[in-house]
Amino acid sequence: MQGRIRVVVAKPGLDGHDRGAKVVARALRDAGMEVVYTGLHQTPEQIVETALQEDADAIGLSVLSGAHMTLFRRLLELLAERDAADIVVFGGGIIPAADIAELEKLGVARIFTPGATTASIIDWVRANVATPVA
Repeated sequence: MQGRIRVVVAKPGLDGHDRGAKVVARALRDAGMEVVYTGLHQTPEQIVETALQEDADAIGLSVLSGAHMTLFRRLLELLAERDAADIVVFGGGIIPAADIAELEKLGVARIFTPGATTASIIDWVRANVATPVA
């Protein structure tokens, strides 16, 4: 029997705009996934700790502050340090195309830009995040 995909949705840094993160979190939940939304102003350390405590399969970051390179890099470093690099990291926000390519080189699995539909995000998560065995 297969379990449900567990996703931590987080708003790192000082950005206070969380409507998009909440929309994505609700869409993933409504699609049958278990979702933990961490709330605003989370540090990469807090996000990784939550993901480990919740046995997450994926972490989705919403970054609109311009600090995406620093925040994603630190999150990936922490996951590697905690032997949790198997947690799929994806995100969204206002991120320049050149930075998206760099984030992918760092290990971010996918960046969704403004205009991405919740259906496309759900489909991508289902296709790219392993469903745990219950």
